[in-house]
Amino acid sequence: MIKDVLKDAEERMKSAVSVLEEDLVGMRTGRASTGLVEKLPVDYYGTETPLLQLATINIPEPQLISIRPFDKSSLKTIEKAILASELGLTPNNDGTVIRLNIPPLTQERRIELQKLVHKRVEEGRVAVRNVRRSAIDDLRDFEKEKLLSEDDSKRGQEDVQKLTDKYIHKIEEAGKRKEEEIMEV
Repeated sequence: MIKDVLKDAEERMKSAVSVLEEDLVGMRTGRASTGLVEKLPVDYYGTETPLLQLATINIPEPQLISIRPFDKSSLKTIEKAILASELGLTPNNDGTVIRLNIPPLTQERRIELQKLVHKRVEEGRVAVRNVRRSAIDDLRDFEKEKLLSEDDSKRGQEDVQKLTDKYIHKIEEAGKRKEEEIMEV
């Protein structure tokens, strides 16, 4: 019973960490990354489709992303999606390939991004703590229903806390890595 609660809690905590990491990959740094545009929604024949499914995305240079659509007729649609996005990048289209130049970040923009990383990391911590609270509530309910002894419940709660500490540490590490990436000049 305790193992089930711990397993469920760990799965949900892992999920919180992976959501944060995916979110951080999409954040712009001074360097080109396919993660910036891979999930960009493009209206392809009336269907919201991630850019990754419509084109080959490459990084030929550290400050450049090249996007080669599988279907050349989708070039304009992809260009519109990039312009409408929050990326703040202007696509250059030569008829077959879209190029995105990634300008270096200003110091103010770096600080804004750093604050955003802090916010996302805090959201990740809160998600992990919510999982902890839920798991501990489950253990206490089992104890009230006499399905667990008080000692087993306490041990289970300590294990949940250890899990929580482990995943909060992973979240903070991901945040630190992204901050270093942002502050790199």
